[in-house]
Amino acid sequence: MKILFHPEPQQISLAGVLYALGDPVRLDIVCQLATDGELTCNAFDCEIAKSTLSHHFKVLRESGVIYSRKEGTQHLNSLRREDLDQLFPGLLDSVLGSLLSKDRKTATTVQ
Repeated sequence: MKILFHPEPQQISLAGVLYALGDPVRLDIVCQLATDGELTCNAFDCEIAKSTLSHHFKVLRESGVIYSRKEGTQHLNSLRREDLDQLFPGLLDSVLGSLLSKDRKTATTVQ
């Protein structure tokens, strides 16, 4: 069984987290995890190839944004909110808050 790399909290860098959050697909993954909690890889509503989605999970995991654990044949993903909030207070809330307010503005404009 392949062991997944997860950095220790002291190994998580702001540059790595910002890089991971700098892609729209990865931002969507983070937003879904923040909203829905722990999810399997196939629970994400992304219209991209499975291999590309796996790459995005790897970037998020290796930067310290998410934690992945294997249960049977599934990988369950969760946000490392506690670690991120302790290392970079307010960062995740700011990013998620701006995404959610942008979504609300878009929904209001479309109606």
